[in-house]
Formats: sequence, structure tokens, C-alpha cells
Amino acid sequence: MGRARQGGWVYIMADRYRGTMYVGVTADIVSRVQQHRSGTGSDFCKRYGLSRLVWAEWGEAMMSCIEQEKRIKRWRRTWKFDLVERANPDWRDMFDLLV
Repeated sequence: MGRARQGGWVYIMADRYRGTMYVGVTADIVSRVQQHRSGTGSDFCKRYGLSRLVWAEWGEAMMSCIEQEKRIKRWRRTWKFDLVERANPDWRDMFDLLV
């Protein structure tokens, strides 16, 4: 099965409640969050200290996840706040729920 047909995760990292956010996509959410926390995941997360996984959504097809990531990146900031707060009103780190 090709990589584009495998599932993946769309996720949002943040530094604090309603703070700076990063929207990403990955096939392996646990490894990716660990990369962000160690400073090797993205320059943006490293620069702004984004270590909290505040929202994540599984998708059956990686191409759909990539499309969703691009869509969310175009959203207004307040729309992203609403997305996070529907699942995680206190902006708690959700990483421990995955491992």
C-alpha cells in the first residue's frame, strides 16, 4: 500500500492557552511530538517553544490529512481556538493520552 493511502494525524501544537499554534500532519504522532519537544521537529516549534499537543485528529488516508492540514492553516486564529476548545477546553497537553 502506498504512503498516500495510509492514515495519518492532523495536529496542533501550542505553547500555552490560546498562545502560538503550529498545525502539522504526520503518520506517527508520538514520534513527531517527541521531535517537536526535542527541538528537531520544526524550526517554528523550536523558535516559539511549542511543546503542548492540544489537538489531534486521525484520518484514514494521508492525502485527506494533508488537505485538512492545509485547510486549517488557512483558517482564522479564532476558528483554530474553537477547534481546539471543542475537544480540549483547557488546552491541556494531550500527549499522555496517546502513549
